[in-house]
Amino acid sequence: MTTTIDGAALLDEVEAFHRRFNVFPTDAAFVAVALWDAHAHLLDCFDSTPRIAFLSPEPGSGKTRALEIVETLVPQPMTAVNASAAALFRSVSGANGKPTILFDEIDTVFGPKAGDNEELRGFLNAGHRRTGVTYRCIGDGGNQTVQAFPSYCAVAVAGLGSLPDTILTRSVIIRMRRRARNETVEPFRARIHEAEGHKLRDRLAEWAEQAREFVMGAWPDMPDGVADRPADVWEPLLAVADAAGGHWPERAREACLTLVKASRANDKGSIGVRLLTDLRDHVMVGIDRLPTVAILDRLNALDDAPWADLHGKPLDNRRLSKMLAEYMTADNEPIASRNIKAAGSVLKGYYATDLWDAWARYCPPPPESPLPPLPGMENPA
Repeated sequence: MTTTIDGAALLDEVEAFHRRFNVFPTDAAFVAVALWDAHAHLLDCFDSTPRIAFLSPEPGSGKTRALEIVETLVPQPMTAVNASAAALFRSVSGANGKPTILFDEIDTVFGPKAGDNEELRGFLNAGHRRTGVTYRCIGDGGNQTVQAFPSYCAVAVAGLGSLPDTILTRSVIIRMRRRARNETVEPFRARIHEAEGHKLRDRLAEWAEQAREFVMGAWPDMPDGVADRPADVWEPLLAVADAAGGHWPERAREACLTLVKASRANDKGSIGVRLLTDLRDHVMVGIDRLPTVAILDRLNALDDAPWADLHGKPLDNRRLSKMLAEYMTADNEPIASRNIKAAGSVLKGYYATDLWDAWARYCPPPPESPLPPLPGMENPA
């Protein structure tokens, strides 16, 4: 007779195991990682799998240790440092079942000195969804044929800095920090503690079989304000939490809100969205048109903005024109400079009416001004 496993108590144990060896920045991170460990055992129940990313600005922040603990808890872990895309997609499509890929030092693949890794990036992007495949030519010479290799698998990454947007937006992001002097952890001894992790892993696998039917048809309720890509990322984790029961459904949704909000705070969007947002919030506030020379002066004078040092030189009118032409006006024409009459002369510049549609479609909501209104400008309502 099979004993029913208490999913909530088991996840408590998984979280406690992480807490012995890892210092994560928030309780929400511990909740997310424990749920991610469990979701890896139920991968075939979901339409997509979130990546989990341990990122930090400096070495020595516990990223590798986090992957080491995850490795003891997930099915068929495959440590991939500098692995090629070909090796990974052949492993995922092998006959022995899907590995859980643990990619340390991901900055060597996607960092500023990494060079071209489009093939590997494509593999990681495609493997986010169950339908994801990677196409490759196989055979010799003129006998080559195109074959589709499944790419769907669970992936955890760790590295310095950030990740490409296409991977970052598909990830639960844990921003790691160096341990403070008052933060202590138990030393991880592989010969001793791996066996403890493996016992938890085996119990997670047993519980997954019991929870499979519940999870397979689950459509978990999302917290208010979580939709689109963040909802896709969190849906499998919330489904696991609901299947476990106890306090996990509530904790999972609190963690979801905390980490989604944190990712938005760190997400500056593409450089084009940053340009549109800076134009709206800092350059053309209350102005219906402005000459290009004045726009560039204001952009390049902004603190904490990239415009004064964009690839080694300030933003110029040619680059500004090229970036804005990627976006459309309300009349579906590329945004372009127009003539502006100023002090008896005609200058090229931009009109706010041409930018409004792009502002509405791409920019985050404008920040509320922390300053009180000017005297006489208060809204009487």
